[in-house]
Amino acid sequence: MKEKITPTQRALNLWAVILIVWAFYRSYLKMPLWFDEFIAKPIVFVLPVFYYVKKIDKKKIFDYFRLKLSLREILNDFLYSLGIGLVFFVTAILSSYFRSGKFIFMGKLPTISGFIFIIITALATGITEEILSRGFILRKLYEESKNVLSSIFFASLLFFFLHVPILFTNIKITGNMLLMFMATDMLLSMVNGLIFLQKRSLTIPIFIHAFYNIIIGLTFI
Repeated sequence: MKEKITPTQRALNLWAVILIVWAFYRSYLKMPLWFDEFIAKPIVFVLPVFYYVKKIDKKKIFDYFRLKLSLREILNDFLYSLGIGLVFFVTAILSSYFRSGKFIFMGKLPTISGFIFIIITALATGITEEILSRGFILRKLYEESKNVLSSIFFASLLFFFLHVPILFTNIKITGNMLLMFMATDMLLSMVNGLIFLQKRSLTIPIFIHAFYNIIIGLTFI
């Protein structure tokens, strides 16, 4: 008798398909950053997940992903996330010191339009990746295991593998820098996973992820 596929197995199957499509896209289609973040990721990462939630889980999108709608809640989540973002900022400063022997954050100041683009892009990345990795995959793992540590760990591993096509196709990221990105990706994922399960809000991980990406964007100007 054929065993019934569990909701978690079905969700992981969807994640595997997303990874394959994303790896193919990153390997063979060299598109500009704005296309990756504003078009490719929403199509590859978000649309399949939204379809799954609506058609299979039969849930409302905002309720399922625990997205805050009130201005007061969003502001509180923003301030909470800003504190965590400062920790990543200090980490970036220290890593630049250990790498070059100097406290360097930005090689040059960005233009206003360039800075706005970094912020908007960072927020877009945070939204798409957190919906898939925390709002969907981590939630499915936790609902089945009820174990905070194991679900966060395995969700973080999947988050890391999701970034492998990005890390290994970016010619600017090599050597020690590659190892640093791999470590900070895991750290970011585990921190966001713990906060998502404790605070029951995806808004906070989205903001934290955005702050992290802003720091990365400014560091490599």
